[in-house]
Amino acid sequence: MGSSERGGLKLRQLLLSFLLLLSWEVGSGQVHYSVPEEAKHGTFVGRIAQDLGLEVGELVSRLFRVVSKGRRDYLEVNAQNGILFVNSRIDREELCGHNPVCSIHLEVIVDKPLQVFHVEVEIKDINDNAPVFPATEQRLFISESKQPDSRFPLEGASDADIGMNSLLTYALSPSEYFLLEMQTSGEQSKALSLLLRKSLDREDTPEINMLLTATDGGKPELTGTVQLRISVLDVNDNDPEFDQSEYKVKLLENVANGTFIVKVNATDRDEGINKVLQYSLRSIKPKGNNLFRLDENTGELRINGNLDFEENKFYELQVEATDKGNPPMVGHCRVLVEVLDINDNAPEVAVTSLSLPVREDAPPGTVIALISVSDRDSGAYGQVTCSLSPLGPFVLVSTFRNYYSLVLDGTLDRESVPAYELVVTARDGGTPALRATARISVGIDDVNDNAPAFEQPLYTVFVKENNPPGRHIFTVSASDRDAQENALVSYSLVERRVGERPLSSYVSVHSESGKVYALQPLDHEDLELLQFQVRARDAGFPPLGSNVSLQVFVLDENDNPPVVLPPHSGVSPVIELVSHSVAVGHVVSKIRAVDADSGYNAWLSYELLPEVGVGRCPFRVGLYTGEISTTRVLEESDGTLKMLRVLVKDHGEPMLSATATPKQPNPDWRYSASLRAGMHSSVHLEEAGILRAGPGGPDQQWPTVSSATPEPEAGEVSPPVGAGVNSNSWTFKYGPGNPKQPGPGELPDKFIIPGSPAIISIRQEPPNSQIDKSDFITFGKKEETKKKKKKKKGNKTQEKKEKGNSTTDNSDQ
Repeated sequence: MGSSERGGLKLRQLLLSFLLLLSWEVGSGQVHYSVPEEAKHGTFVGRIAQDLGLEVGELVSRLFRVVSKGRRDYLEVNAQNGILFVNSRIDREELCGHNPVCSIHLEVIVDKPLQVFHVEVEIKDINDNAPVFPATEQRLFISESKQPDSRFPLEGASDADIGMNSLLTYALSPSEYFLLEMQTSGEQSKALSLLLRKSLDREDTPEINMLLTATDGGKPELTGTVQLRISVLDVNDNDPEFDQSEYKVKLLENVANGTFIVKVNATDRDEGINKVLQYSLRSIKPKGNNLFRLDENTGELRINGNLDFEENKFYELQVEATDKGNPPMVGHCRVLVEVLDINDNAPEVAVTSLSLPVREDAPPGTVIALISVSDRDSGAYGQVTCSLSPLGPFVLVSTFRNYYSLVLDGTLDRESVPAYELVVTARDGGTPALRATARISVGIDDVNDNAPAFEQPLYTVFVKENNPPGRHIFTVSASDRDAQENALVSYSLVERRVGERPLSSYVSVHSESGKVYALQPLDHEDLELLQFQVRARDAGFPPLGSNVSLQVFVLDENDNPPVVLPPHSGVSPVIELVSHSVAVGHVVSKIRAVDADSGYNAWLSYELLPEVGVGRCPFRVGLYTGEISTTRVLEESDGTLKMLRVLVKDHGEPMLSATATPKQPNPDWRYSASLRAGMHSSVHLEEAGILRAGPGGPDQQWPTVSSATPEPEAGEVSPPVGAGVNSNSWTFKYGPGNPKQPGPGELPDKFIIPGSPAIISIRQEPPNSQIDKSDFITFGKKEETKKKKKKKKGNKTQEKKEKGNSTTDNSDQ
């Protein structure tokens, strides 16, 4: 078979393999793409919708979306055309480390009907990392007794890239003594060594310097170098040799400090001191000399600290065995330690951008804080879910993968709940799950939404009258459920007029304490009830206020004595006429009195004061009516004039009182008068009584007369008594009931005769005068006298009663 046929056969086999692979991928619902690392934003990756057999026009309606598991938003898809593109910088080494295959797994989800497709996007390595040696210089000590073809291990370089980009080749600067030799040991590293080409002569060449260059397989290629300094030693010509050139160990990251890892063992074919070996750790990659401890005598390797999978997943240890010859000889081996992950990292919660405190009138949807969660573990151990407690007006809203917003989901009322203590809990996917919490104290900032409130809408206050000015009579108090200045309450009067005066002239209120003061003495008789309002106002903006009503009852004090009303209110006694014929219980007068106080202080009682040296009085006074009435039939022995003193007193404490003094004359004084022509007559007075004038006045002659008839009636003719010629005599009942009292040295100038038809004028007789007695008294006859004379005898009793009433009425004049 020719070369062209062989080439065609290979091409057909390759095409068949590709078709089989593509068929399997489509059937399994997977699509593979690749994109180089460090690709720019917007770099085209693939027509993901087209490759999955989806109609581009249906992507939006079927809610076409792409979800990346556990990765950042390196890739994004255009929902309009279904093109997958690079969204952010991708560093393969950061993303996957030294893993030969690095890919991002995507889930493509569409609805109507629900379909899930799996897409793998392989991140292709580019040559962006140069080879790096662990140090800029390596020193070797080689005995001059070494035979040609002896080998001396070197520390190679490392390249963070993978594949061809990390495939290193080495070159050594020209030397007549050494060649560079490479041996591949597995897939992780290559063993480098110097091969001695010819014997060394320390005396000729004590030190040899060479440059070792590492070149990767990338395009363009990158290089790194290290300086090799070789010191040629004398004698001890056998190196220690390890049982294995490489030891491999796997450890869980939670192994305890001091845990045994492995024991390395080396032997030396020399004898004596040249075969006594001492072990040491020459280097650890990456740096971590404090994590491992090697027993220099036994070669036992132990943990010397705490491994952490999240910090380093792999360690390479260079171990040396050095004999004690002179010069010492060294043997080398490697220990490769792989660290296995466990769920040893709890999630971490970070709260940022706090907007605190929150106003209590904040609307729902207000963002309070931003929260991010993370977990350093891998796989399910690193998957985190979040929850919020306790239940309340807040919710956690996922904004992007492991980012959340704490959002207000209801209404706030600072007066009900002034602050919330919230706990955000993050749980990973391990078994058992690890969790972490973050506490957020959300204080609620007050707004002025509560007016001051009094305990009750109306207060009743009782204050005794005659209080001193400025007396504290009551304290109003209002509370405000708000805080700070919104709860700072001040008080003021709601001004109004009380009668003709402003309210503020009666009372005042202290703006801070709410104490109410009476600014002047209150008088129950002037003001029994004072009603007003006090306003409470807070210091918020805008301010809120409320009113409370106060009704102040001014309590009566017994500060007013009883006052006797006219006609008994004067200083001088008041004369009352009483007939001898009145029946027992006949009311002869009534004392009327008032008291400006109220209640018991104004409840009056009447008491007849006893006369000194006088027997049983024929009069009594009603205890609460003030009516003066007879207690028995009047007798001649009672005399013609009774002075009654009535004590009027209240029931206050202390008791106050007043006195009224009436005079009760005997009705048997009589006179006769002769009626002349016309309306005037003269009266002859037979006897003289004594008229007591006012206090300090002289005693005056009081004219009296006697009648010829035993029971004369007004208007009846009687025999003349000293009357002039051609005159008719009239006899009248007459008594000193004149309410008008004469002044000092004066006689009454006019009388009204109770029950008589006359108005009598009296003139005082000058001493030793020869004036006609008919000039003493003149009176005018009333026309109604004629009418009374014509009344029938059968109505005599009624006439007497009317006479008595007329007497009482006249005495009141």
